[in-house]
Amino acid sequence: MKADTFDRRLLAPMILGSVLNPVNSSIIAVSLIPIGAAFGAPPSQTAWLVASLYLATAIGQPVVGRLVDLFGPRWLFLAGTALTGLAGVVGTFAPNLPVLVIARVLLGFGTCAGYPAAMYLIRSEATRTGRDSPAGVLTTLAIATQTVAVIGPSLGGLLIGLGGWRTTLAINIPLAAVGLIVGAVRLPKNDRAASVRSLAVLDLPGMALFATMLVALLLFLLSPQLAHWYLPLIAATAAAGLVIRELRTQNPFLDVRVLGGNLPLLVTYIRSMLAYVVAYAVLFGYTQWMEEGRGLSPSQAGLAQLPLFLTGILVSVTTGRRPEIRGKLLVGATAQIVACVLLLLLQPTSPIWLLVIVAVVFGLPQGLNSLALQNAVYHQADPDRLASSAGLLRTFAYLGAMIASAAAGAFYPHRADTAGLHGLGWFMLVLAVLFLVVTAADRTLARVGRPPVEQPAPTEIAAK
Repeated sequence: MKADTFDRRLLAPMILGSVLNPVNSSIIAVSLIPIGAAFGAPPSQTAWLVASLYLATAIGQPVVGRLVDLFGPRWLFLAGTALTGLAGVVGTFAPNLPVLVIARVLLGFGTCAGYPAAMYLIRSEATRTGRDSPAGVLTTLAIATQTVAVIGPSLGGLLIGLGGWRTTLAINIPLAAVGLIVGAVRLPKNDRAASVRSLAVLDLPGMALFATMLVALLLFLLSPQLAHWYLPLIAATAAAGLVIRELRTQNPFLDVRVLGGNLPLLVTYIRSMLAYVVAYAVLFGYTQWMEEGRGLSPSQAGLAQLPLFLTGILVSVTTGRRPEIRGKLLVGATAQIVACVLLLLLQPTSPIWLLVIVAVVFGLPQGLNSLALQNAVYHQADPDRLASSAGLLRTFAYLGAMIASAAAGAFYPHRADTAGLHGLGWFMLVLAVLFLVVTAADRTLARVGRPPVEQPAPTEIAAK
């Protein structure tokens, strides 16, 4: 390894850690119908299998990200990977739906460390080498998660065909074993003295208030009823307490002063939430419709989603090294709108070629938006808080996933029929238009990732 180049040995644990969450996000898409049939549960109940993972991850990502900022990635990565393996065991032998939901919660917390650890390593390597990490590293990370998304539905359909839906949980056991070995061998060891100093400044009250706020908010989003009026109240109270606490503490978990003064980063988070509501509504709502509304098997539904993710990978590979972010997001936003309109045209007798076209069009924003949003946070965030900022990006993404899951449950109260798909499509279309408006109005994106324009020296101006 050269002292001034990125340490390529870190790529394996970075990629393995980052893909554990996406593989469990995508593989469940084709498992929901078989699991519902096994336990006699409608889509409104199996939606908890999606929501539980994202509830845990939305809370855990920024918390674990902050811990990675303070203590380094090694032990957090190893602990999270071990918890992922345990979740695989619990899910494989789950006797009922509640235990399976618990397994998904464990998966959510277990997969929290991978992505913040990867972003931390990218920034730390840039600091060590004195040069920014290669653009290809960020692109590789994005492509790896998209590749897993490709494999997820198809692999899920294959596993279900071979051994039933329980195999989609069991797959976490060997993945966790490989992650533990690679992480133990290749991740840098922690500085014990620095870890002791960091422990003294850990903002546990801030983390607790943040978790309380998110739990109350996300539980309300799962079941937005007047009878649950107290949940928004709890969320608002916890949010107010969090702001007061973080303004008064010397080492806040969430630096609201810096975050409040970084409007471009805040807009990126909002943009991420909007984009991922649409993306996850496709993953869950559209996939369920293909199985129940269109009559495809889980294996066929997984294959029908394959063009979406293949297109996403191709787009990421083609555009990944280009610094433009605003252009990618504008094209991605437009493609989302077109794809949502196509959903409104689908019927129970729609031909396979139309399903392929829908998947390909949705693949364009899949490849453009995720990479552009990741790059935006990398350049917009405070370098000392990159891991927690990256975790917060995932929190907003999973907030979008929770909204998508709740929407799927609302539009599919009994089964995933075509009327429900069209209702979901209109909902997605409104958010896709809003995503385009927010992106078009943000002129700061034109400067993200580009080197600053050098100004001529005063003497040069005078000479002219």
